[in-house]
Amino acid sequence: MKILFFYISILFCVIAAKAQQTKSFKVIDSVQKNGLANLQDSLLFANAHYKIGEGYRYSVLADSAYYHYHKAEQIYRKLKKKFKIAITLYGIAVIQKDEKDFTGSEVTSVEAIALLNQLEKTNEVDKYKSFLFNNLGLVFDQLELYDESIAYHKNALALKRTLKGNTKATIDNSKNNLALSYKNSGQFQLALDFYGQILKNKNLVNERPDFYALVLDNYAHTLYLSKKKDELPGLYLKALRICDSLDNSAASYNSIVINQHLAEYYNDKNQKDSAKYYAYRAKDISEQYHNDDLLKSLLLLSKIEEGNAAAKYLKDYIALSDSLQKAERTIRNKFARIKYETNQIEQENIRIARERLWLLIISIILIITSFLIYSVVTQRNKNKELKFIQQQQETNEEIYNLMLSQQDNIEEARTLEKKRVSQELHDGVLGRLFGTRLSLDSLNMGTSAEAINTRSQYISELKTIEEDIRKVSHELNTDFVAGSGFMDIIKTLIETQTKAYGFDYELNNNEIDWEEASNKTKIHIYRIIQESLQNIYKHAKATLVKISFEVKNNVFCLTINDNGTGFDVNKAKKGIGLKNINSRVEEIKGDLTIKSELNKGTTIKIKVKTD
Repeated sequence: MKILFFYISILFCVIAAKAQQTKSFKVIDSVQKNGLANLQDSLLFANAHYKIGEGYRYSVLADSAYYHYHKAEQIYRKLKKKFKIAITLYGIAVIQKDEKDFTGSEVTSVEAIALLNQLEKTNEVDKYKSFLFNNLGLVFDQLELYDESIAYHKNALALKRTLKGNTKATIDNSKNNLALSYKNSGQFQLALDFYGQILKNKNLVNERPDFYALVLDNYAHTLYLSKKKDELPGLYLKALRICDSLDNSAASYNSIVINQHLAEYYNDKNQKDSAKYYAYRAKDISEQYHNDDLLKSLLLLSKIEEGNAAAKYLKDYIALSDSLQKAERTIRNKFARIKYETNQIEQENIRIARERLWLLIISIILIITSFLIYSVVTQRNKNKELKFIQQQQETNEEIYNLMLSQQDNIEEARTLEKKRVSQELHDGVLGRLFGTRLSLDSLNMGTSAEAINTRSQYISELKTIEEDIRKVSHELNTDFVAGSGFMDIIKTLIETQTKAYGFDYELNNNEIDWEEASNKTKIHIYRIIQESLQNIYKHAKATLVKISFEVKNNVFCLTINDNGTGFDVNKAKKGIGLKNINSRVEEIKGDLTIKSELNKGTTIKIKVKTD
């Protein structure tokens, strides 16, 4: 019944509009047949178009209303009727706002206000100016520019309070719009104050029951948003009962929002059955209008329902949203076609073509620029990589030269030691041996007790010389540079860096024969230790570092442990230090393991095969 009544109401509106427009159409027909005889005919012609536009606007025929408003505006401009131009622009601005052409509505409203400001101040001028301020307030509210919206609504309200006649209804309308902007901007108490002012009128429910229900619902929803739910859902239900009791399209339309608010309220309380009931009621009613309210109902159901049902309503929501956007674009395109004549459309097409050409040129420039930037960045990264490899090679050469230098020092030490031993043998042992031999030669033939005793002394001397020779031989067979070589280089590095960084160290070599390791391996191990000590100094705040070497199953194992702050291995980003260590381990085909805990230190373990 309600749906039937709605369509009957629309029909009566259309009939009433048609009745009003019939005279206007007759005037237009007469003027078109007979021509414009004088200025009065032109004014009648413009007024006829204006009245037809008004009729179509109230019967929700936007494109037809826009056409006749535009025709009226053109004639009024030729006649320089500023007030008529302004009120016609107001009608156009309202249509633009309703069709979501908010920028166009704003421009049109501002132009109309500028025209009215040029006129003598009268009740009619102020009335339409207040209407335009109200329209701008609604536009900026839709654009979520709430400060501007509130300012325009305040201007509209101030003007309406100065108007003559019964302005109670229009003032209440402005208060409701102002409160809505406060609500949307989150200023809930100010919104409640204005809604409360309207609801203080106890006769409002009898005078304007549909408006009363609208304000009551807005008041209740503001309480809901401000977390004051003691009077809920009672206020919602009261507003809904009023709407349900009325047999008019406005009340039916208002009930959509109330049902949505009730569904939202019960969904928050997890009362799914009640939430679904009111959500489906809102959807069923809003299907009659096929507009944003249906869109909101579908979105609400997608949140309340679950599983396939929720997915279906979300899909319907997306499809309807696309459909509405296309419809809005279509109507705006109609407005453009109405407003601009053929030559203007051609100029617009030329402008669009130019824009497209410029867009193409700019796109090509951007693509070329992007390609050049990509090339430069890529080349720069390659250069950085090559520079890094070069620096690494230079560092390796430096370490290798250091090892060669150390080896030269060892060889020099060996040479000096051999020279010392040779001198010792020549000057000491051989001299004594020669003297003892001559003495024994002189005693070979002697048999006296003194000769025997002397020979015995020389024999003891020979034994002493034998011991000296054995000692020298032992010294020659002993590695006089034991513990030197690669480990000396490592120890020098550790001593130097730990002293500079201010922490202690422990070094355990486990008597590893480094001759089995290649120079490449030694160079990278040296560099890894250097990099690790530097990282510990920079990040770990350690006081002790333990470094140990060992060989297990033909695998060199280097372990570096510190007692520093540690870090989360999974979350920490790899810095340049860790990347360098990892790169060097990969170079010698090793295996790197890092273990760390916050406030428990870090352990780095590197394993490299000897074969």
